[in-house]
Amino acid sequence: MGQLTDQTEHDFSANGILSGGRGFEYRPQQQLMATAVAAALENRSALLAEAGTGVGKSLAYLIPAIRHALEHNRKAVISTHTINLQEQLFHKDIPTVAKALGVEFRAALLKGRANYLCRTRLKRALEQATDLFNQAETKQLHDLLAWSRDCGEGSLADLPPELDISPKVWAQVCSENHVCTPRNCGPECPYQAARRRVDEAQVVVLNHTLFFGLLSLADEMRREAPLLYDDEEDLVPSFIFPNDFVILDEAHTIETVAAHQFGTSLPEAELKYDLLRLYNPHTRKGRLRQLATPKLIQYIEDAQTATDEFFRCARMDCRVDEHQGTVRLRQPEWTEDILSPSLAVLENEVKQMAAVQENDLTRAELQDVQARLCAYREAAKELIQLSNADTSVYWAETGGQERQFTTLRSALINVADLLREKLFETGNTCICTSATLSTGERGMGYFAGRVGAETAETLQIGSPFNFAEQMRVIVARSMPPPPPASEEDIYVPALFDWITRSLHESDGRAFVLFTSYNLMRRMAGLLRPYCTERGWPLLVQGDGQDRSRMLRDFKQNIGSVLLGTDSFWTGVDVPGEALSNVIVTKIPFESPSNPLTEARMEDITARGGNAFRDYSLPEALLKFRQGIGRLIRSKTDHGIVTLLDSRVTAKYYGARFMYAIPAAAPREFL
Repeated sequence: MGQLTDQTEHDFSANGILSGGRGFEYRPQQQLMATAVAAALENRSALLAEAGTGVGKSLAYLIPAIRHALEHNRKAVISTHTINLQEQLFHKDIPTVAKALGVEFRAALLKGRANYLCRTRLKRALEQATDLFNQAETKQLHDLLAWSRDCGEGSLADLPPELDISPKVWAQVCSENHVCTPRNCGPECPYQAARRRVDEAQVVVLNHTLFFGLLSLADEMRREAPLLYDDEEDLVPSFIFPNDFVILDEAHTIETVAAHQFGTSLPEAELKYDLLRLYNPHTRKGRLRQLATPKLIQYIEDAQTATDEFFRCARMDCRVDEHQGTVRLRQPEWTEDILSPSLAVLENEVKQMAAVQENDLTRAELQDVQARLCAYREAAKELIQLSNADTSVYWAETGGQERQFTTLRSALINVADLLREKLFETGNTCICTSATLSTGERGMGYFAGRVGAETAETLQIGSPFNFAEQMRVIVARSMPPPPPASEEDIYVPALFDWITRSLHESDGRAFVLFTSYNLMRRMAGLLRPYCTERGWPLLVQGDGQDRSRMLRDFKQNIGSVLLGTDSFWTGVDVPGEALSNVIVTKIPFESPSNPLTEARMEDITARGGNAFRDYSLPEALLKFRQGIGRLIRSKTDHGIVTLLDSRVTAKYYGARFMYAIPAAAPREFL
């Protein structure tokens, strides 16, 4: 073992640096993971580490990572999927490590540029208020000005609740590439200060969406981010910063996040909003109002008309409204491109205007407008021509309260080759960790193959919890199979009966996990009077509360019952008595109507594989393990997992799901 590995083994021993801390207990599983992380750092290698709930994986990777970062002047990049884990890392775990190590180091949260106030843009917005805003919006600007004098880090998250700032106003004052620069803004600007904190930090925490977005732009960043990159050529491989290494927590999500981040999107609502920001013909306001010539106004109005007509025709041509809001795009030139020519004319006019501007800020503002128009134009051309149809899947989807807006999207079908090159075979350290990277008895081979990590070292560590005492599993073997195998008029009453029986046993205090939004809504209508009669608050995903608010209410009101779909199967942490029952209504097979799922299954079949065996089943196993993992979050938790899908005992593949349940947990088949 190397020096860092030896040191780490001691750090996590019974008399190591953590031993004097409040609530510390020696966990050999945590020590094992920490030494594996240290070895990967010393060897500049890749590691896949599955660590069950309760191992304490955050400290297991943070301590060796921070030691290594400080000793070798490298930057530790920690990426997570959920905001909750980001907040825990930054505000709790990293300060704990600093205290344990007895050293000072800098840590920074990295957010997207649009999260930060730009004082230069705020000043410009105030100067142009009569051309941009109505009276109420102008008041919001003055509120922002007062706040900006003492705004902390100056991010959206720092806005006090009493400041009700509209998206329109924030869009005019947040940081943008060409205006918000060190030259224009100076070091006191919130975004420039944030960039400097990131540049100087030894530890940077961010989310997967931003990480893979930056990874896709890494070469461009090295050219355009002088605060983050030195002029000298990097001597070692890096990901998004010079001489960095990365730890991807909640890594079970990275395949899909990367697939979308390396794809393209064209949102109708966003494009219309941006064009109206330039000039609104009804209010005669907009960011280009002061520069407006009759020709420019005409070009903007032409682009707005073309946008309306393009999306109207696109919806008709792909018949998205007939396909429950999502339809796969398969044929190039599936609709007429009446959008990109109009955007190109406007883009060229803005470019010419920027070239003759003497005022640096005005020129920079126009360059920002040009860059956005260029991005929209290029996205439109690709999404109509299906330019990368051999490697990407394309689709249209509708959204908004009445599905009035359409978004065109693409995603990478197979990210393995790309991530193998960019993450796992770079000669640099990339560590992936999660409570669920394996699909049961077959290990981590499935996950490794999906993300291109076949050569990475692997480590599987079980949970230290006493599942024999803490968890009980009830399997509803008599439950009818889900439709269409059974009739809905048989299935739905049986499901309601089983859910109410299970809720009675746990006195509410339950997550009820669904795979179908429609079934969840139908069951919510049936359960509401039942729960109301017993004084159990019923929280239903989609009823107007975001996930964070639902979880807060669930924790505060003991006895609550929460009905959730996809986002509640993973990344949710509710320790204590508030959650004592996780009811799984169906095995979480992905819907084949999802364009990315469908394309992945087609790709596997085309390569001679079996789509169900090689994709649908292992994906369902990973999500199933995540779902039941919501129950036991601490060594004092106790509760029930209730499985209401009889296929776990009736189908040949059901044993795989039963194997995924902690072996020590007692089971009852009813």
